[in-house]
Amino acid sequence: MATKSSAAQGAFQQEKKSARAVARHARISPRKVKIVIDLIRGKSVDQAAAILMYTPKAASPLVLKALNSAIANAENNLELNRGDLYVQRVFADPGPTMKRFVARSRGSASPMLKRTSHITVVVAEK
Repeated sequence: MATKSSAAQGAFQQEKKSARAVARHARISPRKVKIVIDLIRGKSVDQAAAILMYTPKAASPLVLKALNSAIANAENNLELNRGDLYVQRVFADPGPTMKRFVARSRGSASPMLKRTSHITVVVAEK
């Protein structure tokens, strides 16, 4: 039976603790969310929260809510210090798309795709 080498076991034990939060079915397109999440990737959580507070985009409150939830998860569940946390990973995946129809000329209809997002924020210690 093969076992892990001691170097591999040491690397596994030194893995950083991280907490995550997912805002699912957010009623905004992932394309619009990605503009905002690119601003905070790799920043400290306090700096990221300040950026999101003053970014005039519709996705900012949704990402801020997920960030605050991830910070609370790190503090309460993993007992990490808020001052040492940074945004390790943040991404927006497409959720289910609601399909509606809008009336057009001459009695026809065109599809309208109402896209949703799953916003994931992962915070870890520096």
